[in-house]
Amino acid sequence: MAVITFLSTMIIPAMLAFIPLYAAFFRKVSVYESFVEGAKEGFPTAIQLIPHLVGMMVAVSIFRETGALQFYLGLLKPVLTWLHFPMEVLPLGLLRPISGAGALAYAESIFRTYGPDSFLGRLAATMQGSTDTTMYVLTVYFGAVGIRRTLYAVKVGLLADLAGILAAWLIVSLVFG
Repeated sequence: MAVITFLSTMIIPAMLAFIPLYAAFFRKVSVYESFVEGAKEGFPTAIQLIPHLVGMMVAVSIFRETGALQFYLGLLKPVLTWLHFPMEVLPLGLLRPISGAGALAYAESIFRTYGPDSFLGRLAATMQGSTDTTMYVLTVYFGAVGIRRTLYAVKVGLLADLAGILAAWLIVSLVFG
């Protein structure tokens, strides 16, 4: 166990050291200059994305602060009670496609309240890993390349998130339930 802990602690710093050293000594790449050029190319893209990101952040804030999240939770409660889906993780499932930071904060509150090794903690962690921040991803990537017609991508992305939530629930229920 100590070996695994040591390796998991050292793997990222080792990679961060290995990659530039390999590039510089074996591939003869000027690492710093390459980094600066890449940063220069990324800056205009970041400027293009700012309006899209601000719009998404405003939409997420409105969704949470107006009580819309609580409203939708109330609508879904009878169905989820019938299915035996834990209501405690539902906000995580609703927030995750919209806001990664909001979903992570909610998952952390589940860990703090119920513990990371509880059924709800394991379900929250599995849901975090099985879904994506679909709206953020579509906003950033589609905004960067100028795609305006996103309806099908939104539908497929949200359907994939739903599949991830249901798969997480099923697997955690079978393995830990």
